[in-house]
Amino acid sequence: MKTKVLVVDDEQSIVTLLQYNLEQAGFDVITAMDGEKGKQLAELESPDIIVLDLMLPKLDGMEVCKQLRQERIMTPILMLTAKDDELDKILGLELGADDYMVKPFSPREVIARVKAILRRTQQQKPVSEDNVAEELTITIGKLTIYPEKFEAYSKEELLELTLKEFELLVYLAQNKGRVLTRDQLLSAVWNYDFAGDTRIVDVHISHLREKIEADTRKPTYIKTVRGLGYKLEEPKGE
Repeated sequence: MKTKVLVVDDEQSIVTLLQYNLEQAGFDVITAMDGEKGKQLAELESPDIIVLDLMLPKLDGMEVCKQLRQERIMTPILMLTAKDDELDKILGLELGADDYMVKPFSPREVIARVKAILRRTQQQKPVSEDNVAEELTITIGKLTIYPEKFEAYSKEELLELTLKEFELLVYLAQNKGRVLTRDQLLSAVWNYDFAGDTRIVDVHISHLREKIEADTRKPTYIKTVRGLGYKLEEPKGE
């Protein structure tokens, strides 16, 4: 069965260009010209990946991404935009997009990014809830993390995390006590170089702290190591 790509863009020329090149690369392609239709196809067609424009009629790309993640639809998303704006990039990634490209771009570059995202997500083996092994559970202080189920709890309360926040938490937890640089986190969690844009890491760390720390001014889990990066450690007294 071919890998299915959903392309959502309101420019017919871009849709035609991407559809042709993706099909030539061996993908099955479905398309939508507005955000509402794109969200509907994402829910009904279960694509393997979504190529999603930021500026769309009816429902913009940010809102589509946000609503899909709220519905626990974790289909990988490659976001496209004509805006070379740092805030847009960070917001898109914070809402759960997996990658980000600024127009104009070459079809070859889009295909390369699509393949890279699919390689990473397909490395995660599906595990049924009935046979999740005990060793797949990570417990640190009052945090309990189930990497294969994409769930994390604090004091037995489910945390509402975006996909990137969850992946960041898992990676920090898997390297508990180890200092990780921002570049290491960019490479591990986002799987490509953001050209030194380490503020993306800082933004996600800040949001993660808001959800797991009792006092973000005095974090007990995620510590900043000045001049180096971050580390997650066992809280004292827990």
